[in-house]
Amino acid sequence: MKEVIHYIRQKIITRLNGNVSLGGNNVPVYNRVPSTQDEPYIIVYSNDESNIDDNQSSFITECVTRIEVVTSFLSDDGGELQANSIVNSILQLIRTSKTDYFDLSSNNFNVYTFNIEGISYIEDADEEKTYFRALIDISNRVQQI
Repeated sequence: MKEVIHYIRQKIITRLNGNVSLGGNNVPVYNRVPSTQDEPYIIVYSNDESNIDDNQSSFITECVTRIEVVTSFLSDDGGELQANSIVNSILQLIRTSKTDYFDLSSNNFNVYTFNIEGISYIEDADEEKTYFRALIDISNRVQQI
């Protein structure tokens, strides 16, 4: 069995990078956010990869990838509407049809399901800012070919 989730993560980053904007400004997409980056930004990371079925001829893996949207406001200004708007753009880009799965055939994988497992919203605050985060969990089933 080969590791596949990093290929899915790469496909998501490629699809989102340069294609999500807020107020006319591009929202950057990262796998690891630089310490100098201000909000808003999007981070894509691997959450879980599980072997769900294997037999003599194939390996099937379920991968859960997380897309996290982070926005912020000074003190108690603003709200989660910016995070909602960015999530809306992301959903339109990553799922364009019922059969629009990530093409990993050049990596010897066949992605045959795509599910949005859930979207969670979190509000955090520190002394300076209030942060609004959206967590989108995407599940894919993948067969090694």
